[in-house]
Amino acid sequence: MKIQAAVSREPGRPLSIEEVDLAEPQRDEVLIRLVASGVCHTDAESINGRGAPFPAVLGHEGSGIVEKVGEGVTNIQAGDHVVLSFSYCGTCDHCLEGQQNACEHTVELNFGGGLGEDGLSRLSQNGEQLAHFFGQSSFATYTVANRKNVVVVDKDVDLALLGPLGCGFQTGSGTVLNALKPKIGSSIVIFGAGAVGLSAVMAAKIANCGQIIAVDIHDSRLETAKEFGATHVINGKNTDALAEIMRITGGKGAHYAIETTGVSSVVQQSVRCLRVLGTCAVVGIAGDVTLNFFPDVLGTCRTIVGVVEGHALPQQFIPQLIRFYKEGRFPFDKLVKFYDFADINQAFEDSKNGTTIKPVVRIAV
Repeated sequence: MKIQAAVSREPGRPLSIEEVDLAEPQRDEVLIRLVASGVCHTDAESINGRGAPFPAVLGHEGSGIVEKVGEGVTNIQAGDHVVLSFSYCGTCDHCLEGQQNACEHTVELNFGGGLGEDGLSRLSQNGEQLAHFFGQSSFATYTVANRKNVVVVDKDVDLALLGPLGCGFQTGSGTVLNALKPKIGSSIVIFGAGAVGLSAVMAAKIANCGQIIAVDIHDSRLETAKEFGATHVINGKNTDALAEIMRITGGKGAHYAIETTGVSSVVQQSVRCLRVLGTCAVVGIAGDVTLNFFPDVLGTCRTIVGVVEGHALPQQFIPQLIRFYKEGRFPFDKLVKFYDFADINQAFEDSKNGTTIKPVVRIAV
């Protein structure tokens, strides 16, 4: 079938909305009419050449309505409202242990450009294959995804809002609730008050952390963090963040830290702000980081853990986040700004310059 899709053709070039061909869903696959898709930093990294092979149709925070299901799909039906999340194989040791976020085939399934066991794309243009992204390619009017990517959600919530639960919001909140599992009354520092960091702030409040400290360089985002439950905020551009964290925690340091920025110097801070036996979860895409291993890690018995997609099984965790949203405990809608599909490049620009915390592109009304 003919669809409209935002095509990424070469590093640094803006996306171009073009007519492309989409094949019918095969076994274990689902055809979805996209309603909206979030814009995420990982999409931006791919546009700059650090992701799917070119040419590609990006987008990995899609939400939409099921049009058709392929052979073997029994838990999803036409008409279902769905959120699309990351790909995993379901058969490696980690997947079988319930750790799909650590799937041994994560890179090839999410960034390799194919879909399904055959590794081929369902997208093409003039006979040339276009790469899939995260097994969903949701910057399009329609997509085909494996059933494992698809999460059925309640029909009484605005479907256009829900796409970012598939990655950014899942990552931040899941890092707190699934990976760190902080003790009630404990202290946590969240470096970066973007979509991922603010999701972590909301989750830390749900987890009843005693001190929730948000660090950023934008006062407006720090004000938002306070609205979402931060007990303390620090502007790292104007304040010695480490000294202030030590003051807030009585000189001991924090029990937990989450690093979302991907800035190497901030990764250092996220480790060094911890108390003895503290744990740092790194979710930002960082480069080389220099640590003095004895005082930073060994001598203080600290733990550094990488967290992918919030250690979440999307089919369980996304409905849980929607329940929190309905209860008023996870008001992620306050972070969202909608853009028309035609304005997708502006959405990326506004995300980059900080104008918008979480852009969501409306693909269909």
